[in-house]
Amino acid sequence: MSLNVHIRRLGGAASSLVSDLRLEVQPGQVLTLMGPSGCGKSSVLAAVAGTLGAVAEGQSALDFEGRILLDGQDLTRLPTARRGIGLIFQDDLLFAHLSVIENLLFALAPGPAIARRAEAEQALAEAGLAGYGDRDPATLSGGQRARVALMRALLARPRALLLDEPFSRLDAALRSQFREFVFGHIRAAHIPAILVTHDTADIADPSLVVELVHAG
Repeated sequence: MSLNVHIRRLGGAASSLVSDLRLEVQPGQVLTLMGPSGCGKSSVLAAVAGTLGAVAEGQSALDFEGRILLDGQDLTRLPTARRGIGLIFQDDLLFAHLSVIENLLFALAPGPAIARRAEAEQALAEAGLAGYGDRDPATLSGGQRARVALMRALLARPRALLLDEPFSRLDAALRSQFREFVFGHIRAAHIPAILVTHDTADIADPSLVVELVHAG
């Protein structure tokens, strides 16, 4: 995956948020974006995912210029649903009205029910959660919910994965364990990933770190 990103704030005080950022990530690699709050890290992920136009109340509108390539395909003008990019956030965002297994089944393509259930149960086993399928997500620990969220994202067969501070709400011991779990699955799936974090301990590869600064 390669991208050339320029993000501007729109409105009366139009200004650059991220200027001419060029990144390249190979399959199985995790590139880390770091920098102070407000420098545009999460906005870069939103530009890649195609969600930058979704502006929250009270925030400045943002405009993206540049190009995003994945496996040789230009994603720049494609809608979010057609980009094939998975997203993991600080919050696990599991569906509260669905069981654990139903959360995983939601990500799977249509097909025979038995085969889909077997694939979802295999994912739970890989996450160390065999037998948890019928549980209410609210009964799981934070680390267990995080693992379910990751497996759900991977079951959707993403072509790339974006991670926006996914470890920040876990305690130190669990954070280290889950970090290795995530990086191992990215390598196994052989997909490129971009990680946003403030913690240097989260860096997967010291040679793949980009520090953003305020563009002014």
